[in-house]
Amino acid sequence: MIAVISDPSEGVSVIGKRLEKLQVPYIETCDPDQIRHASGIILSCSGNFGQKMRFLSQHQLTHVIKEEAIKGKPLLGINLGMQLLFTSSDEDGYHQGLNLLAGHVQPYKGKDYDIHLGWHRLRFTQMDPLTWGLEEQEVYFAHRFAVQVANPEDLLGRTDGDPPVVAIVGRNNIYGIQFCVEKSGSLGLKLLQRFVHQCKLRMDV
Repeated sequence: MIAVISDPSEGVSVIGKRLEKLQVPYIETCDPDQIRHASGIILSCSGNFGQKMRFLSQHQLTHVIKEEAIKGKPLLGINLGMQLLFTSSDEDGYHQGLNLLAGHVQPYKGKDYDIHLGWHRLRFTQMDPLTWGLEEQEVYFAHRFAVQVANPEDLLGRTDGDPPVVAIVGRNNIYGIQFCVEKSGSLGLKLLQRFVHQCKLRMDV
């Protein structure tokens, strides 16, 4: 069972619908005990960095997520969820993140726009069990803030735009995907499948 950390105010999770398509058991929850008993954790959310960190803190989830990730439980952050994995953010003031990966989130500054929106080519920067053998394709982004990774070895994929945007990160059992998995066609679904597979492997150990 995979725990999809859910804010009830956001309604039904689109990631939950994708897991249903893959016939993967999951539960949408903000209950610490259910997260502790899950085979893996998906943190998929949208909105404001500071607000989501307050939500996690109010539900006693900050410590639980960090504790389970440090134990080796697979963790996947999607969209804003990926940004929350990092040290800090400048979105609406300075905020501390989960600090599971080193780096800072700052406003996206494109050549023409201050929003990174639409289809962009994904380039893998190094191979990992999450990405091995997958074909580079265009994926769909919709965000105003972007991650600056502190450790280059945590970068698994980026766009080839100007400027390039961090698209996939990973270190051991901790992963993040910036683009919209549910809108990114077969590649988005395959990445989700790979994460689910890692959750199953850990349960079999």
